[in-house]
Amino acid sequence: MDQSPLSPRRQFLKGGAIAAATAAFAAGQTRGQETPPAADATADAGPMPMVGPAKPAAPQSTAQVADEYDGFSRYKPSRGDNPDGDYYCGKLVPGFRSLDAGPAPFVAPDLDKLPYVVKDGVKEFELVAQPVTREFLPGIKMNVWGFNGSMPGPTIEITQGDRIRIIVHNELPEETTVHWHGFEMPVQYDGSMTLTQNPIQPGQTYVYEFSVHEEGTFFYHTHVAMQEAFGMIGWIIVHPRKPHDPPVDRDFGLLFQNFQIQPNQSIADSWSMDWNWHTINGRSGPFATPLVVKHGERVRVRLMNFSPMQHHPIHMHGHTFWLTAHEGARAPKSSWIPRNTELIAVAQASVFEFVANNPGDWMFHCHMVHHMMNHMVRPPGPHIRQNNNVDAYLANLDQRPAVDFVHTDKGFDTPGYPQGMKGMKMSEEFLQRVWSRREVQGMRAPWPMSIAGLMTALRVLPEDLYHRVMETDEQIPKGAIFEEIVNRFGDPATYKKAPMMGHHGSH
Repeated sequence: MDQSPLSPRRQFLKGGAIAAATAAFAAGQTRGQETPPAADATADAGPMPMVGPAKPAAPQSTAQVADEYDGFSRYKPSRGDNPDGDYYCGKLVPGFRSLDAGPAPFVAPDLDKLPYVVKDGVKEFELVAQPVTREFLPGIKMNVWGFNGSMPGPTIEITQGDRIRIIVHNELPEETTVHWHGFEMPVQYDGSMTLTQNPIQPGQTYVYEFSVHEEGTFFYHTHVAMQEAFGMIGWIIVHPRKPHDPPVDRDFGLLFQNFQIQPNQSIADSWSMDWNWHTINGRSGPFATPLVVKHGERVRVRLMNFSPMQHHPIHMHGHTFWLTAHEGARAPKSSWIPRNTELIAVAQASVFEFVANNPGDWMFHCHMVHHMMNHMVRPPGPHIRQNNNVDAYLANLDQRPAVDFVHTDKGFDTPGYPQGMKGMKMSEEFLQRVWSRREVQGMRAPWPMSIAGLMTALRVLPEDLYHRVMETDEQIPKGAIFEEIVNRFGDPATYKKAPMMGHHGSH
């Protein structure tokens, strides 16, 4: 165990001026998280609406966790001494949360949780299938289909052993059903249209009820193909009756979707075999809210792909993670795989865990080129004329004007140049919405230009900086948190601040 007084955690705890942040850390929670309900399949508690977060449980004391395990450091990039050992690349390094505190609450950024009441020992949820409006980017609203006013629908969070009842109301203009993807329940509640049940007609209601013996990462979705392409899906997270060891401090979910929506439309073309809009939990980068964690925490991320027909190689910068589960069940520890990129096929989920030992703002994204862009469409008009002037073309629509391929830019001497995308400017109103969230405070000013489509960010912050970002109302200057991390952990002598770029929000 590393007992050095210079460890980042001990440096922090010695600072009396930041004692408030230490107290916040003892709560072990991100702002807005909710403690998962305990299993109760028998007691009649009467109506018990779930409103607001419960009091969080305290994590383990710092004496119960170490800074270093067999050569792997909780606070700096490292591998460990033994590839066959339990702690290589952080494999079984525990988080700060105690096993006795129960599983960490699940957080799907930009999505709500579905409340429930308990009736005769059954957790009862109400789910409404309906057309909804979803704001993919600030000011860019799309007409999609979802549940309870959201696309994806709200998260159902339960515990292994629960008996659940989901009352589904159909407010769509056509019939539908809901499938509980991955659950082993009585066949009549499976939700396969006409195979196992009659369709739910518009204006009608159907009740699904079953006991849950599984634990893991699941989801619900319509079982009408074209409705799936319109976005009708939501998380179902089943916490284990006995929390997994090692415990995690954070449990996030990112749900990936694709849509084909033409520039002059707000409605997806569900017949399309190509896709130009990409969302994470219903938002496109840079509007998808980043994941924010504390330096040294153990983090779980659940990735789910509900794209109509495209896979996603998801890469996380700055860290190595262990694949611990898929959508079927948690994998035995002997089969875990260390990776930094995971390929997720349609209708599959992957779960990975890692120790956040590398401070910074790290990109987290699909690695397919066209999935790293928003609303990618071929621009109209001539493409290779200098300055893209189309006046000659508009003056005579019957004859294409001659191409004057004269350029002063030496880059055009290189075959294939240029490859830059145009039309990426962001208005001040757009940027104000992007910057309005606590999770992005103190990031570099141009960061919104680097994240688009199926892209978001993972922020690993020392405890005092986490406190400033997530637990105060302080308006933090652009770049301030990033620069402080460079000063503490990087090479400040070679770091250059972001340039003043106007529409990038650098000011």
